[in-house]
Amino acid sequence: MDFGQFLASYWWIIVVILAIVFYKFILRVFFGMVIVPEDRIGLVTKKFALVGANKSLPDGRIIATKGEAGFQAKALAPGLYWGYWPWQYGVDMQAFTVIPEGKVGLILSNDGAELPTGNILARKVPSDNFQDAEAFLNNGGQKGRQTHLLTPGTYRINTYAFTITTVDMAVIHENMLGIITTMDGAPIIQGQIAGKHIEGHNNFQDIDSFLQTGGNRGLQPQVILAGSYYLNPWAVQIEEIPMTDVPIGYVGVVISYIGEDGKDLTGDTFKHGNIVDKGFRGVWLEPLGPGKYPINKYTMKVELVPTTNLVLNWATARSEAHNLDKNLSTITVRSKDGFPFNLDVAQIIHIPANEAPKVIARFGSMSNLVSQVLEPTIGNYFRNSAQDSDVISFLSTRKERQVAAKEHIKAVLDDYNVNAVDTLIGDIVPPEALMKTLTDRKIAEEEQKTYQTQKMAQEQRQGMEKETAIADMQKEIVKAQQSVEIAQRTADATVKKAEGDASSLKLQVDAEATATKMRANAEAEATKARAGAQAEATKLNASADAEKISKTGLAEAEKIMAIGKSTAEAYELQVKAMGGDNFTRYKITEEIGKGSIKIIPEVLINGGNGADGSLSGLMGLQLLEMLQKKNTDKSDGGIINPSAPKN
Repeated sequence: MDFGQFLASYWWIIVVILAIVFYKFILRVFFGMVIVPEDRIGLVTKKFALVGANKSLPDGRIIATKGEAGFQAKALAPGLYWGYWPWQYGVDMQAFTVIPEGKVGLILSNDGAELPTGNILARKVPSDNFQDAEAFLNNGGQKGRQTHLLTPGTYRINTYAFTITTVDMAVIHENMLGIITTMDGAPIIQGQIAGKHIEGHNNFQDIDSFLQTGGNRGLQPQVILAGSYYLNPWAVQIEEIPMTDVPIGYVGVVISYIGEDGKDLTGDTFKHGNIVDKGFRGVWLEPLGPGKYPINKYTMKVELVPTTNLVLNWATARSEAHNLDKNLSTITVRSKDGFPFNLDVAQIIHIPANEAPKVIARFGSMSNLVSQVLEPTIGNYFRNSAQDSDVISFLSTRKERQVAAKEHIKAVLDDYNVNAVDTLIGDIVPPEALMKTLTDRKIAEEEQKTYQTQKMAQEQRQGMEKETAIADMQKEIVKAQQSVEIAQRTADATVKKAEGDASSLKLQVDAEATATKMRANAEAEATKARAGAQAEATKLNASADAEKISKTGLAEAEKIMAIGKSTAEAYELQVKAMGGDNFTRYKITEEIGKGSIKIIPEVLINGGNGADGSLSGLMGLQLLEMLQKKNTDKSDGGIINPSAPKN
C-alpha cells in the first residue's frame, strides 16, 4: 500500500493526532479558551471594542474598567476562561508579586484620579491590597505614589495598573531612637516648629490614619524606639540618633521648643526666665533623673547639670573631666607694691537638683554659668584682694585670705542658686627677683641661728674643758696629799728607827735622829708646798704658773734653809758629841768618801789596847757605814731614801 492509499484509508487518524497535539491552539482560536497556571496571573489587553458607548478610553486614562480597548483593569486569576479570542484579546502570563521578609512593597499607581493640590501621596482606597485594580479605580483611587504599602507576602498585582518597588524595612537599633519627618499632611501651625501630637497611627506605620486625623507634614514631636517598622519612605523619613543619657550624679533639665506657652511657676521673685510644667514650651520644672530617655533633639534640649560637688580649676594646662574649666587659666594679679604674680585657684560648687532648672533658666547652660559668673567673680575678687597688700603679706596671710575668699564667693553664688562649698588657693608664684631676696634673707637668718648655736656649743665646750682641768687638778692635789702623807709616815718611821738606834749609840743616834727628823720635816714641807703650788697652778692655768714658780722657789729656799739649819744643828750636836777634833776628822773622812777614794779597807777594824783602840775601832765602823750610805745615795740619783735600812 502506497502513501496515497494510506491517507485515503486512515485520514481520520491523522486528524485525531493533530487535534490532540494542537488542541490548545484550536480551543484558543475557535472557543477563546485561556488557561492561567496556578502560579501566574493573566494580564488582559483588549485590542478593539465593538460598537458602543465604551468603545474607547476617556482622556487621561490608560486602564479600562468598562470594556474599553486597552489594558484591562481586571486580571485573570489562575483558572480556565472562555471567550478571549486571540484576535480581540491578548493575555500575558505574569508571575505573582512576592514581597520578601524584611522588605516592604511601595506602590505607584499608573492610572487613577488626579492628586488634590498640596498632596504628594495618594490616599488609600479599598482595593484588596491593590489586587483589584478595577475596584481601586472605581473607588476613586489616585494615580501616583500611594500611602498604603505591601507587607511581606504574595500578591496578584496587575502590573499594567501598578508598579511595585521593594525596599528594606525601617530598623531602629538598641539605645537609639528614630526622629520622624513626614512628607505629606497639613501645614504646621504658625509659631510651631513641629507638627501636633497624633495618636492611632501605630508608630507611623498607618500613614493614612495619621493623615486622616489631621497629622502635619514636617518634623514630628513623636519618636520611634528600637525595633523594625513597616514604614513608607515616600511618606516618612527617619533620622536615627542615640538616646539621651543622664549619668549618675547629674540631672537633665528639659528645654522644650514646642507646645503651648505654660504658666510660669517660679513666682515674682525669679526674674530670669519662665519655668513651666511638663508638656509646655519652656524650661520644665521637673528635671530628668539618671537614665536614658528618647528625646527628640529638634523639639527638646536636655542640659546636664551635675548634682555632685563640682571642682573648677583656675590653672593653666589643667582641667577636670567635665571640661567646664577648659577655658580657665592661672590668675595673674598685681600687688600694692607693683609686683605681678600668679596664683592657682580651685572653686568647689554644688547645685541642688531642685535648683538646676533655675540655673538653666537663668544662664542657659553650665558653661555659661562658668563664663558669665564664676570666672569674673573669682578673678576680680583675687585681683582686688592682691591690690590691698604687698606680695610678702599676701604670701604670709594665705590662710586668712582663703577663708575670706570662701565667704565672699559663697555670698555671691547664693544669689545665683549655686552653693559654694569651698575656695582653695593653690600654687602662688611670686616674682623671681623678689623670691631671691626672700631666699637670701631666710638663708641669712638661718646662718645667724647657726652661728648662735655654735657659740653656745663653744661656751659649753669651754665650761667642760674648765671642769675637766679642775678635775685633773684635783687628781694632782690628791696625789700630792698622798705624797705628803707617805712622806710623813716615812719620816715618822725614820724617827722611830733613829730613836731605836740611839739607845745603842746614844750620841750618834741622837744626832742622826735629829738630823733625819729635820730632813723629814723639811722634805714634808717642801712636798706640801710643791703640791699646793701645782694644784693652784693647774686651777689658774697660765697665770698660776708664775705663782707656782714663786711658791716652788720659796719652798726650795725654805727647804735649803731648813736643811742648812738642820745641818748646822746636826754639826753642833756632832761637835758636842764627838768633840772638835773628832768631828774634824769625821768631815775630812766624809769629804774623802765623796771622792770615792777608798782609804779604809772593807775589813773589820780592830783597835789597839786601851780606850783609844776602842774609840778608833768605833770611828772606823762609823766611817765605813757613812761611806757605804753615800755611795748608795749617788747610785739613786742623789735622792735620799729615808726608808733604806741602816747598819
